[in-house]
Amino acid sequence: MTELFGFLAAVLIGVTLGLIGGGGSILTVPALVYLVGVAPVPATAYSLFIVGLTALVGAVAYMRKGLVSYRTAVVFGVPAFLAVFATRTFIVPALPAELFSVGSFVVSRDLGIMLLFAALMLAASVTMIRRGTRDGMEGEISFNYPMIFLEGIVVGVLTGLVGAGGGFLIIPALVVLARLPMKLAVGTSLLIIAAKSLIGFTGDMMTMSIDWRFLGIFSVFAIGGILAGSWLTRFISGSRLKPAFGWFTLAMGVYIIGRELAYNSF
Repeated sequence: MTELFGFLAAVLIGVTLGLIGGGGSILTVPALVYLVGVAPVPATAYSLFIVGLTALVGAVAYMRKGLVSYRTAVVFGVPAFLAVFATRTFIVPALPAELFSVGSFVVSRDLGIMLLFAALMLAASVTMIRRGTRDGMEGEISFNYPMIFLEGIVVGVLTGLVGAGGGFLIIPALVVLARLPMKLAVGTSLLIIAAKSLIGFTGDMMTMSIDWRFLGIFSVFAIGGILAGSWLTRFISGSRLKPAFGWFTLAMGVYIIGRELAYNSF
């Protein structure tokens, strides 16, 4: 039964990616860990593949509408690609089984990854709840190259560590730093997420065994969701959906922190 809910979550992941260009990937690791029973480290790897492939399908749909800024994708994406590949290839495999301890409480690698993931969920929820970005910002597209470059590195490292696409960080950066209109930012975000996630996953292919059958089935559900989400953009404003999804993400982050701390205290 929980596996069925996992596949339903895959559809939700795709729908939210298609609607707002991010956010859905923040559900992938919790769905894999809690609903399907995948261990946290492999779950972050599987998440990269699922999110990357799903975002690629969504990006193609936005490309056909002319809603992708390729220049922005390159400026932001290149440092992010390098950062996520290096993180998955060198940093994650080098993390010790026990990160540190406080008295008798041991913070393992799996616990540390889930707590970091939950912290990012809380940060993402604040971004989405505040409605900080505006749909269709006016003005000529301009680039703050140093900030875009730095943001790409930060998002790449975080993506590599927790397996999230980082759309909740990419979208504000594209709107504020590159002054992209919201729909153009969504399409560009999907292209960046796709390339960054799939490149990061290639690092995992060198270091772990992959269940390709499971990945294929889960990805099919997520792809179906993003096609539905892309179609729903004709009728639903992503800016209206963001606050509601932000509150859901906040609740999920609090739940993960509470569950992991309670489970590892005994």
